[in-house]
This record gives sequence, C-alpha cells and structure tokens, in this order.
Amino acid sequence: MSLIEIKNLIKIYETGESSFRALDDVSLNIDKGEFVAIMGASGSGKSTFMNTLGCLDKPTSGSYFLDGIDVLNLNADELSEIRNLKLGFVFQGFNLIPRTSAIENVEMPMIYKGIAAQERLEKARNALKIVGLEHREHHLPNQMSGGQQQRVAIARAIVNDAPIILADEPTGNLDTKTSIEVMEFFVKLNEKNGKTIILVTHEPDIAEYSKRIVRFKDGKIISDELKSGARV
Repeated sequence: MSLIEIKNLIKIYETGESSFRALDDVSLNIDKGEFVAIMGASGSGKSTFMNTLGCLDKPTSGSYFLDGIDVLNLNADELSEIRNLKLGFVFQGFNLIPRTSAIENVEMPMIYKGIAAQERLEKARNALKIVGLEHREHHLPNQMSGGQQQRVAIARAIVNDAPIILADEPTGNLDTKTSIEVMEFFVKLNEKNGKTIILVTHEPDIAEYSKRIVRFKDGKIISDELKSGARV
C-alpha cells in the first residue's frame, strides 16, 4: 500500500454562473520515502492539489487515502488531528510568529498535540539542532536571515516526527545560495531521516533535488518522471 493514494480527483470551483475545473481526474500514488517535486505554471492545479494533500481543502469528487486512512470522510476535528500527526508544512513565507522565539515557534505544533512542557523543549531543541540552529533558539524571526527563518520552519515541520513534509515554494523568498542550503536540508531529511517530501516549485533547478517530478497543466498530470537520484 502506498503512503498516499489519490484516485480520480476532481475539484470544481463555482464562480457565479461559470465554473473552473482546478483538478481534472487526477490519480497519483506516492510511496513512503519518496522525494517528489510538483511543477506547473500558475493555474495548473498544483496548489489545489497540494491543499488537498495537506487536508486543507476537499475535492468535488474522487478518493484520497493517507497512510490507509480515508481522508475525505473525516470530520473537521479528525482532519486537524491527521494534519498534526502525519503532515509537516513548510511555506514560502515561513509563517513564523513574529514576536516569538525560534524555539517557541518550533514548539507550537506540540502544544496543539498536548505534549508536556519539558518534553516539548527537548524535542524543539533537537529539531533546531537537526537544522543547525541550536545557537539561535532564543532569537526572534526579525533577528534571523531568511534562510535561518526557513530552517526554523523546517524544524517546526519535523518536530512531531510526521512522516510527510509538504513544502510549498520553500525557496521562493530566498537567494540562490540560501536556496541551495535549504534544499540540502530537504535532501538530508529524505535520505538520512526517511521523510517523504512533496515539494511544489516552479523552478527547474529546485525540482532537480527531488527524485521524481510530476508536472501539472490545466488541472491534469501531463508527466510523471522518476529520476535516478537527487542533485546535491
């Protein structure tokens, strides 16, 4: 059984008297330990697909099984729980809480999970150590570079030991050198820590770090390329 099983996914947005088919009969399986890049132009359906994977949006029809769980039949509380247990999110804009330290930002998902304070602190410190920021744990976001902020966001994504990391244009606000550093962390998390990485990007050089590239156009998957290995 695949970690992610998507079958015949359709998403239609109604706008007044017209409608827009954002996803058009999409089927895709992703196995545990894969590193997949999702590519496509604006309006291709890749963001809608990512929101569905992240249990943030429900399709009009089709099926989605996440680690054997029928996601589309879950209620709001159950969806929130599965996001917390199974998924770690990394966004283009970092989404850190401005007046909160790095370590407190990393602790946030564990607060929702009900983990005790001392255990939260230990896990958060370990996650920051993995991304090389143990010396920045008390810094606020505005005291860190963009690359450091994104690494805090990665630490937050992995702190609950979720098996899947969803990264939406994670290098979009970073310069080339910093983008390379951040992507090398994703490669490490995939190859050394066994995380399944699903990355949305429009940049071919960023997609080259993945092991598989899925391209969207007009709501459909137009290609699914398995690569021999990631570039580092």
